[in-house]
Amino acid sequence: MDRIAAVERALRTAAPHMLLDVVTVALREQYEASRVDLRLADYGVRSLQAVEQIPFTTEPVSIHDSPQGRAFGSQEPNVVPDEDAGTVLLHLPVTIRGDRMGVLTVTLPEDRYAQAVLPEIQHICEALGHEILVAERDTDLYLLARRAARLTLAAEMQWQLLPGRSCSRPEFSLGAHLEPAYAIFGDNFDWSVSADHLTLTLTNGMEEGIEAALLTNLAVNALRNARRAGLGLVDQASLADQAVYAQYRGAFHVSVLLLRFHLASGDVEAVDAGSPRMWRMRERTVDALSFDAQLPLGMFGDTAYVTEHLRVLPGDRLLFGSDGVYGTLSPDGESYGQRALARSLAGTRFLPPTQVPGAVLRELAAHRGETPLDDDALVLCLDWHGRQSAAASAQQ
Repeated sequence: MDRIAAVERALRTAAPHMLLDVVTVALREQYEASRVDLRLADYGVRSLQAVEQIPFTTEPVSIHDSPQGRAFGSQEPNVVPDEDAGTVLLHLPVTIRGDRMGVLTVTLPEDRYAQAVLPEIQHICEALGHEILVAERDTDLYLLARRAARLTLAAEMQWQLLPGRSCSRPEFSLGAHLEPAYAIFGDNFDWSVSADHLTLTLTNGMEEGIEAALLTNLAVNALRNARRAGLGLVDQASLADQAVYAQYRGAFHVSVLLLRFHLASGDVEAVDAGSPRMWRMRERTVDALSFDAQLPLGMFGDTAYVTEHLRVLPGDRLLFGSDGVYGTLSPDGESYGQRALARSLAGTRFLPPTQVPGAVLRELAAHRGETPLDDDALVLCLDWHGRQSAAASAQQ
């Protein structure tokens, strides 16, 4: 463990753009690695893009059809022996608190590889991931690596606003995705976890392009400001309502679904102020859960919001979607939320929540056929595990 601690210290003191160099030197010295490559998932979660000083000089690899992609998807090391070269390729996921970032590929001599080295190199991957998150404040290197195409300005603003694409705690696991990834403008998701609660926000703003991004940025930051002041859901909604109305005087508004999960009990408070919707899969039964619709944020500036309550049980899977998901029509005129979404949710029940949003959005693309996506599409999937004490009491 002393050599791992030495790598961690070197990463903490390295220049932000030199993190991969530090890991490469360490793996060469300690394990005789002949090559080390880092790839990060692109914004569309379709490819793994190489981190390199001159971006876009190395071909990406597919997440869905490559050894690196299998490590990323399974979140397990993928070991590929090359007997002709006498080497072993280790593809190791780089993941921080459930947020899947990418894959580190290490080429080792066959005689130096042993199963025992995997935990050590995985520990280095975790340290590397932590430092990348910190380094992104000071360098564009890792953000550039995530791009398979140029982002629109609105999409740039939206991705910078997001907390991540996935999160995991003992009580829950969640994953989320937005499409069109490189041209998203109004939809957004946000979460925050404390010792006692998970607060989840799903947002669907009006307008298109930069106007939608500005509107959503105002609403999300108003909600965060209220939350960080220690206010409950009703006051968060009310203050954000006032902030949006003060800026736009009712001309534009934001649809929001606010939820706060009590981690110990599974009790959930909800404020439904607009269009994002929620489905629950309990065992194999899929139900659409509806709340009393309240006015979107910013319509009048003095709306009195109220909370509703429900309870989630260990084993429940929740799916959230914006109107660009459930309202999308097939060539025959059937909305995706009418029946196809429930079928998709049931059909993906064996996938981890990090993979469900992408699978649902692929099903959505098949549902709409040749019709291009004309609205943002947001999907978030949450698996509720609960705490052991809560699970035991629920069974009594």
